[in-house]
Amino acid sequence: MTDHFTLIPVGLMLKNILDEFQHTNRIFGIHQSLFFFPVKDDPICASRFGQWIETPIGVAAGPHTQLTQNIVAAWLTGARFIELKTIQTLDELHVSKPCIDMQDEGYNCEWSQELKIHESFDQYLNAWIIIHVLKDLLGHQQKQTGLIFNMSVGYNYQGILNENVQWFLQHMDNAAEALQQKIKLLSQVYPKIKKLKIPARLSNNVTLSTMHGCPPQEIEQIAHYLLAEKKLHTTVKLNPTLLGKQTLHDIMSQSGFDTRIPDAAFEHDLKYKEAVPMLQRLQATSDEMGLSFSVKLTNTLESENHKLVFPSNEPMMYMSGRALHPLSVKLA
Repeated sequence: MTDHFTLIPVGLMLKNILDEFQHTNRIFGIHQSLFFFPVKDDPICASRFGQWIETPIGVAAGPHTQLTQNIVAAWLTGARFIELKTIQTLDELHVSKPCIDMQDEGYNCEWSQELKIHESFDQYLNAWIIIHVLKDLLGHQQKQTGLIFNMSVGYNYQGILNENVQWFLQHMDNAAEALQQKIKLLSQVYPKIKKLKIPARLSNNVTLSTMHGCPPQEIEQIAHYLLAEKKLHTTVKLNPTLLGKQTLHDIMSQSGFDTRIPDAAFEHDLKYKEAVPMLQRLQATSDEMGLSFSVKLTNTLESENHKLVFPSNEPMMYMSGRALHPLSVKLA
């Protein structure tokens, strides 16, 4: 199994998209009959972070949202809230393979992006541009983008202050120079792109993803920084262990899934009694800044790697998918 990506140049990708659509009425194998076409004044439209979106439906941050083609495919079929793959300052990690098990409930042992930070930004910008081209090609009438790119950053305060993460945040806020370079390049493939209004700001909002066991003080410090210093609409992702050991085990025992949660998961994670006042303080900060603040329920659940899918050198795996749903609902 390969341990690295070979990225497709944006010019080649757009050319392939246009050729496939012209000859087969498909894009990335998805037939036009499955594309989502927004309707004016549709009741499913929503507003978030001061932006209008055509649907409140989207895709969660994960390996599937780190490449251009996956983001575009999600948009084609109706996703309008795109949680981009988490980035962090350490962008040359060795990721054990396989790192995802989705036989039923989901497990993973992967970290953040598998690309360098500048490559991640490039993938997100490529997707942003191609989506605007497809809006024109498919005859979407709405002038607004109707789409939100939600950044996801981690995993500690010092890492977020590092130069490469700061570079990423700045370019997601204003990608004007890179955008113009790509428009010039892509005009050879789709000449009408020069007349399209493609915003230079890709995102004004972020979700904070911290490591399991991150101290409460650091979670608050990072979230406060994102609100007060970076002026970003901010969401904090919280762990299901907030339910407490007994409640969580009761729910899991009724679910039928063989997920083994170590005591350490409860000992080193944020506690409910710590979370509530922390969230109240952050809400006050966001109100003061005129920004949105929210929580995402929930992050993955830390569990022991007792299956034969992942390498034995990975002591823990992290549960997601439908087994996580009842925990999230209970916590909410």
